Amino acid sequence: MPRSTRAVARNKRKKKVLRNAKGYFGGRKNLYRTAKDAVEKGWEHAYRDRKKKKRNFRRLWITRINAAARQNDLSYSRFMNGLRRAGVELDRKALADLAIRSPHAFSSLADRAKSALEN
Repeated sequence: MPRSTRAVARNKRKKKVLRNAKGYFGGRKNLYRTAKDAVEKGWEHAYRDRKKKKRNFRRLWITRINAAARQNDLSYSRFMNGLRRAGVELDRKALADLAIRSPHAFSSLADRAKSALEN
């Protein structure tokens, strides 16, 4: 039985790895084994950090909302509780954007949250 060669598949795989290692320093860009390790490690970081990015942004939004809420004499938790009781369904991303871009609109939301907490 004739032997099968895997040249085409192997070359395609190598080209893919080396193409992804473009811009790396030293042998990491042109030595296959080193480049493969570097590229796979990079993919691991990218996968992990796509999840981390979501956490970081939520944290940033909460910080911004808290700062704006405290300017209106409310803590973050009381502000969010008041909005929920008032029936305002804005997510944290939109609230943080309002806090930065239009503080006047945010303060009116804070007033609604305060009145909902009093009732």
